[in-house]
Amino acid sequence: MVPVEEWERIRRAYFVEGMSIRAIARRFHHGRRVVRKAIRSPEPEGYRLRRERAAPVLGPYKARIDELLEENERLPRKQRYTGRKIYEILRSEGYTGSESTVRRYVAQRRKEKRRPAVYIPLEFEPGADAQVDWGEAVVILDGEEVTVQLFLMRLCYSRRLFVMAFPAQKQEAFFLGHVCAFHHFGGVPRRIIYDNLTAAVRRVLEGRNRKEQERFTLFRSHYLFESRFCTPGQAHEKGRVEKGVGFARRNFLVPIPHVDSWEALNDHLLEACRADDCRRVHRQERTIGEMWEMERPHLLPLPERDFDCCVVRPVTLNGFGQVEFETNRYSVPADRAHRNLVLKAYPFHVEILYLDEVIATHPRCYDRHQDILDPLHYLPLLEQRPGAFDHAQPIRRWRESWPPVYEQLLAHLREKWPDGRGVREFVRILKLHRDYPADLIAQAVSQALAYGCAHADGVLLCLRQLTAPDRPPPSLDLSRWPELVGVGSRPPDLEAYNRLLRRDDK
Repeated sequence: MVPVEEWERIRRAYFVEGMSIRAIARRFHHGRRVVRKAIRSPEPEGYRLRRERAAPVLGPYKARIDELLEENERLPRKQRYTGRKIYEILRSEGYTGSESTVRRYVAQRRKEKRRPAVYIPLEFEPGADAQVDWGEAVVILDGEEVTVQLFLMRLCYSRRLFVMAFPAQKQEAFFLGHVCAFHHFGGVPRRIIYDNLTAAVRRVLEGRNRKEQERFTLFRSHYLFESRFCTPGQAHEKGRVEKGVGFARRNFLVPIPHVDSWEALNDHLLEACRADDCRRVHRQERTIGEMWEMERPHLLPLPERDFDCCVVRPVTLNGFGQVEFETNRYSVPADRAHRNLVLKAYPFHVEILYLDEVIATHPRCYDRHQDILDPLHYLPLLEQRPGAFDHAQPIRRWRESWPPVYEQLLAHLREKWPDGRGVREFVRILKLHRDYPADLIAQAVSQALAYGCAHADGVLLCLRQLTAPDRPPPSLDLSRWPELVGVGSRPPDLEAYNRLLRRDDK
């Protein structure tokens, strides 16, 4: 093709300089036909294929491919001919060309038949609608690369966005994302639009009808919003939150954040959502935050208490003081163990209850076949059986990270009381972790060793000194009793002893 600049020079030479077609062709090294085209048209013509390219191998089979593609329109959506299957059929009928040639022709024919997607612009009332979706992103969590699940909710009127990260797309995470979003928005939208996700939908029925999860129905009843589910495969029906997934990844998580905990990650995302309130959406006169202030009075009020976003399971205690949930085992305090218990699994932690009392709390584990043990739960048993101390699995794990001063204290107690009493005394000191911070106990142990009172009572005394240090008594105002001013500061009257001795001599 002739460049646009060259096209202009040809036209200028003919119309402005008055050169002949022959002179222009000689000057610019183009054929006369090209020069005549430039004179006729102010813009270069695009490349046009005059005749279809020869396809000596595929050509005889194009009609057969078109026939199979026509048949595709009458077949079930999930049982249609693919490019690979069409190639296999043609090969059985004598085709000797490559599969890529067939697949390229199939893609070309499908593209020619496909109509461009056209959507209707939508407008929403304040507080009326919100949209929910899940997405994925990568973060560096506690030094490791982790794929997190992002829960997103967006108000349709103001376009205010809420994003929260979870380890998995569990139903309890789905509910907690809603609850935190409602608090972020200051109310509940009257209707929420979803995909047909399993956390809410048990079975898709005909039309808009759905068989919903019972727990989701209870959640919706608690907050009194309506739900609407998209047509399967029609994600554009909630296009605002669909775009929000990519927007959050590109703007909230680039560069990839390095965080120490899930709490820190979600604090980062919440701050990013608040900062986004200052943005003004194209063709919107006000910022997102200003639009939200207008929308907030139209939202449904929050209930007095939040929904309990957890899964409840009855569990049975095993012989090692543990209960099992999703193949993982969680420990229970030995001195509060009961055979039949209840476990509540929240997105980030689990609680173990006896009747209505929480007797143990653990971080939730999403791996499989793991033992999540709290060494404090086994101290009452070790106090009774000090011989098992060195081989107890919870203690062995704990010893990998506890302060070196603990080992000094343990060696000192074992040397002082080698008959097992030293271990019992050490276990009594470890039990102080139930009531005091670990760093404070380590400081008290160091002081007890330095003072020569390295035992449970000595460590407890040092702890009390650290938490409530002695303070000088306040001074008294004795202005009303001047005779008492010198009490406690005058030297003793030793003559009183002499008088006492003279009395005894008599």
